[in-house]
Amino acid sequence: MFDKLFGRKKKNESPETKIPPVSFGRYSDNNKTLQKTKRWTDADNLFKENRYHESIVAFFDYLRDDAVQNVTIQSSAAEQQFSIYQGSKLVRGRYTNETLSAEVTLARMAQPSVPVMRRLLEQNFNLYYCRYGMEADRLCMRFDTELATANPNKLYYAFKELATRADKQDDLLLQDFQTLLPIDTEHIETIPDSEKEVKYNYLQQWITETVTLVNTLDADKMSNAISMLLLNLAYRIDFLLVPEGRILYDLEDLVTGYFLKDEKPVIEKNRTMLLAFQAIAAHPKEIVFACLFRSKHSFAITQPTQQKTISDSVFGSNQNMLWFRDNNYPEVAQQISEYGFSYCQYNFSLPKPVSDLYLTLMKVSYAAFFADIGFSPVLYNNSTGEFNVSVIEQAIEQIINSWKEKYPQLAFKTENLKYDSILSFTHSFTSEIEFVNTEIK
Repeated sequence: MFDKLFGRKKKNESPETKIPPVSFGRYSDNNKTLQKTKRWTDADNLFKENRYHESIVAFFDYLRDDAVQNVTIQSSAAEQQFSIYQGSKLVRGRYTNETLSAEVTLARMAQPSVPVMRRLLEQNFNLYYCRYGMEADRLCMRFDTELATANPNKLYYAFKELATRADKQDDLLLQDFQTLLPIDTEHIETIPDSEKEVKYNYLQQWITETVTLVNTLDADKMSNAISMLLLNLAYRIDFLLVPEGRILYDLEDLVTGYFLKDEKPVIEKNRTMLLAFQAIAAHPKEIVFACLFRSKHSFAITQPTQQKTISDSVFGSNQNMLWFRDNNYPEVAQQISEYGFSYCQYNFSLPKPVSDLYLTLMKVSYAAFFADIGFSPVLYNNSTGEFNVSVIEQAIEQIINSWKEKYPQLAFKTENLKYDSILSFTHSFTSEIEFVNTEIK
């Protein structure tokens, strides 16, 4: 009775867990279960047996993420219709006994525009399976094939090209040509203004903090460290805030520009990145809010990589971190230690358990953000420097156990984690990532 009156909890009672419907990171299709992977084999075998309709059904079952229902099929006597979601775009298609076709609507062009048509004509040369077209006032992309040649491999890469290119081009077209109008966006899920407000505030805060930190460093002698600080900021914003539209393209241009193989010195590239971040921070709130929404995806825009690539990236960053740790630059050291893992999360389609471990690291490193956006319990208290050790280790163990069937050798030694500081935790956590074995059963 006293426990109920005064809100006391029993000793072994776990703290209340709150997980709001907030998504993080870009979609990865490197998360298929063994059952889903088997459906790809089924589709391939059925196609070889000339059982084309059954092959397509198995293919769509492989492609479908059951948690979000990103692929739907409707059947009728004459034909089968399907829909594939990819960000702000929706692929609609149909197949009969003879042919399969799919189409995406990009934008509405109320008045003919030579510059728009020239852009699409030029883009056609970069397509392998699809083509741009126009029907009435609709700008669209199309893909067609005979059913007898629609093997799973061809369908996968054709649909991926159609969906990912359309998802990117519609925003670019609307941004560059003011006469075009958005169309076919009813499936996009809006998010609460309260969530947008939190994300906007942290966008401003993280940029300000990083720019301030960079300005305390020697631009020449510490140019490589400054690069990692700025790139890690881009990776963090992309993963935690998941912006679309203009903000997304600003970040992509920033990262791509740095890694472009040209003659520009690192100092100049750092200066360019700093200016780009300041321009992002200067965007009016309504522009940023318009870039924050949720949508379903079916294809990743990045490719899988080997575990050795992840291990080498993490190891290299931790080696670079040591000098800054030992010379009293803890904030710089922590960001550099995080950079190796963040680089992989941004540039590759990581196995789901590895991405989940990255999210756990983010929940510790940026605990205040997660608290403000509605997650509990908090994994790290910035004021006291205390870690929620039991919850952190439970989260890691749950990730490992959930994926043991697909990755039998998957392991993470939580006993090696250090809780002396956020830097020591990040270093010990990422060091364990070097040895995570994601060899498939």
